Amino acid sequence: MSEIVNCAQYADGRRVGDVRLADVGAILGGERSRFVWIGLLEPNEELMREVQREFRLHDLAVEDAHRAHQRPKLEEYGDALFIVLRTAQRDAAGEIAFGETHLFVGPGYLVSVRHGASVPYVAVRQRCESAPHLLEKGPGFVLYALMDFVVDNYFPIVDALEEELEALEEEIFGGGYRRETTESIYELKRVLLRLKRAVSPLSDICNRLTRYDSSLIDADSRPYFRDVYDHVIRINETVDTLRELLTGALEANLSLISVQQNEVTKKLASWAAILAVPTMVAGIYGMNFEFMPELKWHLGYPLMLVVTLGICVLLYRRFKQADWL
Repeated sequence: MSEIVNCAQYADGRRVGDVRLADVGAILGGERSRFVWIGLLEPNEELMREVQREFRLHDLAVEDAHRAHQRPKLEEYGDALFIVLRTAQRDAAGEIAFGETHLFVGPGYLVSVRHGASVPYVAVRQRCESAPHLLEKGPGFVLYALMDFVVDNYFPIVDALEEELEALEEEIFGGGYRRETTESIYELKRVLLRLKRAVSPLSDICNRLTRYDSSLIDADSRPYFRDVYDHVIRINETVDTLRELLTGALEANLSLISVQQNEVTKKLASWAAILAVPTMVAGIYGMNFEFMPELKWHLGYPLMLVVTLGICVLLYRRFKQADWL
């Protein structure tokens, strides 16, 4: 579904009202204190071209925003910025889906384009509108609020992944040596790798924004991006730690499986040695020879049983003492 989620104009930090896309051009050419904030959800090509005409967006940026599947990045096109963020959302089944948000920031406007899994930005708009003294800083503050919201949504996901890792560790060291455990570890490693690819480039983006010398982001707004940078660093460090712990968990799981296999092998070897005794005796006395020791003795049969059982018991006790059984 392609739609305009919200399109509103702001002046002096307060919402003036909704505005039609066709009237955006007149607002952009008006007072400097006014700006337009428009949100799009998976727009089609026709809608993107209309937005491009109204805001005079660069062709390459529009093409990226329409096709999506971009890595997180920050690009400059004249006096405008184009920023790509990766979003993540956890569904009821615990699966993590990734989406994208593309932001166009220029003099007097901010356009956000959402693709795929993403939490709606209604809460961000409400937060900004409840703080007029900050919203009057213009599109630069809105950019910070959106980035902060995207990054903060990673924290619950990382916390959930930490809980999954703890559950895996309990399963591994609790004796649950199953193939599914190894598969779960590899699946968790894949999720962490995708999360790393989504979060890692944000540190560079935040660094560039804190040093960006332009009227789009004034000096008062730049410290806010340092706060986002701190959050990104925390998430990156947590993800790196989880990946290291997962590597250790995988090695521990494989080692414990190997130890378990060795224990099974020792037990099988022990029982094979014990069973070899009656098998050997039965094999000898099963041969069709006329002259054999004790063959004509009436106590020969029970004597062989007693001797065979005694040897088996002796072997069993020795293997038990050696902790092979």
